Amino acid sequence: MRILIMGTGGVGGYYGGLLAQQGNEVAFIARGAHLDAIRQEGLKVQSVHSDFTIFPANAAEDPSQLEPVDLILFCVKTYSTDESAQAIRPAVGPGTAVMSLQNGVEAAERIGKVVGPEHVIGATTWLSSAVEAPGLIRQVSQFRRIVFGELDGNRTERIQSIYEVLNQTGITVEVSEDIHKVLWTKLVFIAAVSSVGSLTRLPMGDYRSIPETRSLLSSIMQEVESVARAQDIRLDENVVQNWLQFIDDAAPQIKPSMQLDVETGRRTELESMVGVIGRKGRELGVPTPIADFVYASLLPVEAKARNASAPPP
Repeated sequence: MRILIMGTGGVGGYYGGLLAQQGNEVAFIARGAHLDAIRQEGLKVQSVHSDFTIFPANAAEDPSQLEPVDLILFCVKTYSTDESAQAIRPAVGPGTAVMSLQNGVEAAERIGKVVGPEHVIGATTWLSSAVEAPGLIRQVSQFRRIVFGELDGNRTERIQSIYEVLNQTGITVEVSEDIHKVLWTKLVFIAAVSSVGSLTRLPMGDYRSIPETRSLLSSIMQEVESVARAQDIRLDENVVQNWLQFIDDAAPQIKPSMQLDVETGRRTELESMVGVIGRKGRELGVPTPIADFVYASLLPVEAKARNASAPPP
């Protein structure tokens, strides 16, 4: 299969590397020193499952340099979604599927507005992986899971083809007939731990057993659940308790990616992780006071990081 990795970061670099290992034609989109290192020395992956190098690796800065592909794995940070969706248009042919592995619940809609909704497949992933140095991806989690499906729930031929290609890599792959439920179920968790982790700057094990902080976690989860149910998204009845149990069982040193970005002064996915709760809540008439408080508290931090990363006038 001809595959384009739009964003060769921790997620795109790892999954793209596995797909290239299996003989697929994979093109990696990257920038700067990361791109240079991939071109010169290949894409290196250090993983708890196995280390490998893709060399030579087909790497480019701009998708316009490439022919249309069968599948685009869309793996950029959510704040780059709109510009990156425009950038992939030259690589989108009549039969191209675009599958976002980004955080949040808005990616498919935003990408679809640019490339056409008929090209977009809903998806999400569970993975702990990051760029450790230019050209080097370090993957540290035992879990490496992708769940995806058509937005209308149908089991199409392209879904089956993508499933077979992904399944050959050894990761856990699942097809969902209700991908909206999957995306909102994940948001219940990731919004809560991203919020509390970014506010406390502590790993999960340091705050999960403090009653007041646990109540904060639970309250954010309940607000996300309420917003989802207001859209007739059928979350499991015990979704909050399930995620709290997951947090209790998780390794104590875990920090979500948004928290790591806050701690290092980088731009964050605040809008798609937390801001979306309040925006959707206001559209639906669902109060979200806790999420709104977290958003307001972190917005100055995000503004500072955004200004620092902006090019000089």
